[in-house]
Amino acid sequence: MKPSCLLTAVTFSLTLAANSAAFAAPATYLTVDQSTVSVMDAATAQAAWKGQLSAKMIKLYPVKQWGFATEVEGGFDDAKVCVITARAMMLPRAGKVLQFKPAKVATAFGSQAGATQSQCQALGKAKLDEAVKALSAALLAQ
Repeated sequence: MKPSCLLTAVTFSLTLAANSAAFAAPATYLTVDQSTVSVMDAATAQAAWKGQLSAKMIKLYPVKQWGFATEVEGGFDDAKVCVITARAMMLPRAGKVLQFKPAKVATAFGSQAGATQSQCQALGKAKLDEAVKALSAALLAQ
């Protein structure tokens, strides 16, 4: 093979590799949900992070080092009052798992008297959104 053909082949290979990396899927955080099933489903918890994990967040807190966890707990007490606790946490990452050593936590509480099950779930979603936004704002303010 002629040296000019070899150089062209190597250049083409490097260009192809660079373009593949440029078009690869953007890095995403590992997120875990540990919520009570009766007040929060995993899909709703994952949706709470959309729009909060910005490029600035990724730059400040690398995806390979950090991840996020959510917990929504609660239900009805004896007086039929819906009581909710929602927590969003930033956790260190160890490979493909998160270590439960929260670096930053935001918690939101709420209650609603006379609520139905769906209203209690809506309260859980609202409080989780509040906790996620508070955590995101605190992390970006540093």
